[in-house]
Amino acid sequence: MPARVDLPQSWLDPILHPGMKGYPHASPVLRRSEIGMQGWDVLAGNLPLPLAVIKQRELDHNIRWMQRYCAENAIALAPHGKTTMSPQLFQRQLAGGAWGITVATVQQLQVAIAAGALHVLIANEVITSIDLRAIVHLKRENPNLQILFLIDSTEQIDLIEAVDEDHPFDVLLEIGYAGGRTGCRTEEAAMALARQARSSSCVRLVGIECYEGLGATGEDGHDRAFAQDLMRVVSDVAVLADRENLFDSTTVILSAGGSGIFDLVVPALRQRLSRPVTGILRSGCYITHDQGHYRRFVSAVDRRLGCSEGLGLKAAMEVWTTVQSIPEPDLAILAVGKRDISFDMGWPLPLATYARGKALRVEAPKGWQVSGMNDQHAYLRGDMRSLAVGDRIVLGLSHPCTTFDKWRWMPIVDDDYRVVDAIVTFF
Repeated sequence: MPARVDLPQSWLDPILHPGMKGYPHASPVLRRSEIGMQGWDVLAGNLPLPLAVIKQRELDHNIRWMQRYCAENAIALAPHGKTTMSPQLFQRQLAGGAWGITVATVQQLQVAIAAGALHVLIANEVITSIDLRAIVHLKRENPNLQILFLIDSTEQIDLIEAVDEDHPFDVLLEIGYAGGRTGCRTEEAAMALARQARSSSCVRLVGIECYEGLGATGEDGHDRAFAQDLMRVVSDVAVLADRENLFDSTTVILSAGGSGIFDLVVPALRQRLSRPVTGILRSGCYITHDQGHYRRFVSAVDRRLGCSEGLGLKAAMEVWTTVQSIPEPDLAILAVGKRDISFDMGWPLPLATYARGKALRVEAPKGWQVSGMNDQHAYLRGDMRSLAVGDRIVLGLSHPCTTFDKWRWMPIVDDDYRVVDAIVTFF
């Protein structure tokens, strides 16, 4: 087995304690690995609210579903770790068959390595000397570790060369689009950069990359045309670079990766070149999915794939809270806010209620909606006659990334909301 970089136990099995949000107030200090043996029960009120929980059945289903999708389409999967920043979830994804882990920064890179990833793709441009030298150090610690990052400008290559490290960096050339984020805007600019990379002793061009997620709308016609235009440029640059022998590797990597229209970019990741091609998908939010933003996008993916209802990705995360006050007949104030759940891509969605001290789940009325949030409060509007102060509310979310980053730990629960495991995060 290849050697790998091992970081201290505190990364993988840290100590959890009552000072952490959601941790039982009177519980002793415990290792993360001990949490699942405590017999804690969310329905029995053993954990303080608000509380973010991950449902084990749905989590495992999503990992299997995406891995199977990639295998059936003859591509590899490098899940974007920025979604969860949890080494325990990285380990589950790697154990499920993931080729590696994608990250956005060198700090995130180190968490992926701690989880055991031997292939890590930094889906971002690395430009500072401190980050570049950190990559060199990590590679020297473990020669079997493959680290890739993106390039999109001649100035970036100049900065890399100025670091003066006797170590070539493996890079992917990023293709962008007008109005988008990073990436070369034209085929001509991409080819000029590819030629400069081939002539540099500091970088090894090993593939082409793009990120399609920000251009997606959820409208099928628009998304098809957008993805086809972007991936056509990726394919054209790959063919031209291959023809000019600009790739400095035996295998060419072609990579794309969002969680909204991943099915529309996959065909172009199987481009035929003069040397073998490895297509890599980098979706991240699939692991817990959601009840809002990504549910809307992936419902369109399900239609395009002909996936039967209920067989696709499933929402695996919820945030539980309590009714703190009912000051008006059509308004309840919930003890949860922007510090606890995502709000950047839509307000939380009321899913269900549990009366105070009861274990009976009642689905939330269709007319209920969260209309706003403060740091610690949410405004639930609708007919509140069925609610009482102290009742529990289960909220769905829209955008898992910005819920994960609000929690230092989360319990994993079974179908009866008994705590069976736990994860930690490193944001």
